[in-house]
Amino acid sequence: MPQKVVALGGGHGLAATLASLRKITPSITAIVTVADNGGSSGRLRQEFPILPPGDLRMALAALCSDDEWGREWSTIIQHRFTGEGWLQGHAVGNLLLAALWDRDEDPVAGLDRVASLLKVVGRVLPMSSQPLDIEATFIDGGRYTVVRGQAEVATSKGRLDSLRIIPQDPPSRHEALSAIADADWITMGPGSWISSVLPHLLVPTQRRALAESRAKRIVLLNLDAIPELSGNEYAGYTPEEHLGLIQQYAPDFRADYVVADDSVVRDVASLENLVRAMGGQLVIADLRQAVGSVHHDVEKLTSVFGHIMHESLIG
Repeated sequence: MPQKVVALGGGHGLAATLASLRKITPSITAIVTVADNGGSSGRLRQEFPILPPGDLRMALAALCSDDEWGREWSTIIQHRFTGEGWLQGHAVGNLLLAALWDRDEDPVAGLDRVASLLKVVGRVLPMSSQPLDIEATFIDGGRYTVVRGQAEVATSKGRLDSLRIIPQDPPSRHEALSAIADADWITMGPGSWISSVLPHLLVPTQRRALAESRAKRIVLLNLDAIPELSGNEYAGYTPEEHLGLIQQYAPDFRADYVVADDSVVRDVASLENLVRAMGGQLVIADLRQAVGSVHHDVEKLTSVFGHIMHESLIG
């Protein structure tokens, strides 16, 4: 019987995870952050009372069937309009989802309809029934700055003091909670840690479902956690600090496996001790697409997932 996997995250990191998992099992549920306020998604949110479609679209594209139909539709929904008019920058898939939601209202029904068109392997669900905002307080040089909006939080500098979602107790989708309860495995990350990964632990009903689930959990750390290499979100934060934030916002979260690229691990003993404190085992592997890349290689991720799940089944 195929292993049931729930993957949490958003953006390119979740897409890489999904593309890897689909090579192992057809029973995949992607639960996606719904706080994006930038680019095409942000523009559509301003005009319609809908979920931001961008990260959901990317998850659908990652799970398209691996045949001519699926590959073609994956390319089509990812296409962005050129030109200088209103459509410029909008992704076809974003507009398709917005149209279905504007007509049918229920976001999961619209996602399922697009998934059927794309012959998606698995299912894509939103983290919440309503669009969210992310607000964070950063400390930089002794000065506290409050930043609101996923796009703004993701590009802010300084060290994180506190993180919130607005509203603070949004409704979860029952489909997502059921998938978590039934899962054999739950993956979290990689991705923009404070704007795509940690928000999954800030939805109270989802956090409780994760704590109560009997699934084994795999946390995938980012590839850009080295200060001198990272000019992006969380510059200067170490893998240990990333895990520390999980413990801060979800003290009861257990990690059975923590996967890190060998290039970001500076102190193996320190990281192993923290992972053991979370109840898990550290897995270090070469995961980059190429030297210096901040993107995970799908084939390498597939190998690591396969090894972990196989060892767990026979262990």
